[in-house]
Amino acid sequence: QVQLVESGGGLVQAEGSLRLSCGITSGRIFTAYAMGWFRQAPGKEREFVAAISWSGTNTVYANSVKGRFTISRDNAKNTVYLQMNSLKPEDTAVYYCAADPNLGMVVSTTSNDYDYWGQGTQVTVSS
Repeated sequence: QVQLVESGGGLVQAEGSLRLSCGITSGRIFTAYAMGWFRQAPGKEREFVAAISWSGTNTVYANSVKGRFTISRDNAKNTVYLQMNSLKPEDTAVYYCAADPNLGMVVSTTSNDYDYWGQGTQVTVSS
């Protein structure tokens, strides 16, 4: 069974930065998965944030975070990262990482394509 563990969330002031990490344990090797970050704010649907292909070659971002967030992965460390800069209060949410057993170059933005999910980490941005 694949397990994902997020870390790095917290409270930050607007315009600040945070880096989220997500480690994968057990299951298939890390490079068998495309990885994504999603978020869910109170009272809202879970939404796509960013995703990266298994090789790290392709990335895709939600328009709301483009230019501020950067997704990356270190396959040697079985870890995916989400660097979040210029944070806004509207970025406040629980952030989830997810794994998609996809060896293609096209990265999915759809949560249903991701088979495994972490427990989430809270990010709170104060104004």
